[in-house]
Amino acid sequence: MFSIDHILVNIAAWGTVSQSTSLNNLNGIYALDGKNYTCAHTLTQSDPWWMLDLLKTYSVNRVTITNRFDCCNTRINGSEIRIGNNSSDFFSNPVCAVVSTIPAGATYSYSCDGMEGRYVTVNIPGDSKILTLCEVGVYVIFQDNLSAGRNVTQSSTYGLWSAEHAIDFNPGLTKSWSACSSTKVQTNPWWRVDLSSVYRVSSVVITNRLDCCPERINGAEIRIGNSLENNGNNNPICAVISSIPAGVSSTYICNDMEGRYMNLSIPGDSRILTLCEVEVYGEGPLLKKTLVKIKLKSSSTLSEPEMRAQLLSQLQSVLEERGFSDVTLKWSQPPEMEVKRKEAAPAQSARRKR
Repeated sequence: MFSIDHILVNIAAWGTVSQSTSLNNLNGIYALDGKNYTCAHTLTQSDPWWMLDLLKTYSVNRVTITNRFDCCNTRINGSEIRIGNNSSDFFSNPVCAVVSTIPAGATYSYSCDGMEGRYVTVNIPGDSKILTLCEVGVYVIFQDNLSAGRNVTQSSTYGLWSAEHAIDFNPGLTKSWSACSSTKVQTNPWWRVDLSSVYRVSSVVITNRLDCCPERINGAEIRIGNSLENNGNNNPICAVISSIPAGVSSTYICNDMEGRYMNLSIPGDSRILTLCEVEVYGEGPLLKKTLVKIKLKSSSTLSEPEMRAQLLSQLQSVLEERGFSDVTLKWSQPPEMEVKRKEAAPAQSARRKR
């Protein structure tokens, strides 16, 4: 079995933030702007807090916090990192870690060992406290998704809604334009991922757009196979999507269908295909012994370099037709030359048996 390397992704910017109070408009978003010199800052208060809503539940691997560099680095001491699904009483969510101290301007990482939750909070218990956060990272491991890092394409592209957005791990729950793919209005729009080799696909997960138009996905066909005929849209069907609610991820079972290409297409006129995330799961690559017969119409022999190169080229073409493109063929040793002559048929007796 082949396993995609685990990919660690900072998903903090995918959510929405809030905090208990704000000093001079230094609100919670400043902890997610990628700049260590701009910080979220509460007023002096009891139990100040900062909360990130990831908009769906994740298994959190670790959380990073960057402390203020110009002043007051001890304010962060004693703060608690909590992860859970309770938004009304987030102080009851489990604690991932307690921050003892972070030097001025430093970034410390806290392991959360896959704690599950939609909400990540940082709070400081006590009276007359100030919470200052210059950057917060929330890291999640994505694993075994065969579509990760693959080559993707689509029939057309609307604005910045490129095909690659459908495999960037971001479900587009806040900024769909920067996290989802979309075609233009057209006939039979499609999207395709090239898995580079043949895999046995067990399931496909599709995340639909949250902010608009969830009905656009209705009727989309999931196809898996090795052919690029009609841009891959003639391959066998795994499933037909009847509907997916806005912002929801739906799983479709493909029962170990084999193929290199996974297509999504919507039959019909004036259609738009929008995908906020596509995940493909299965096993592979599949390497099967196969017999390839090639007939060379030439008087040349394999002792000639040109003929050997021609044979490798034809073998390469056959392998590509069967879904194996990332293969380099070369002669490890010169081919053995063996000439088989067709034996003459036994002479027939001219005499008739009496």
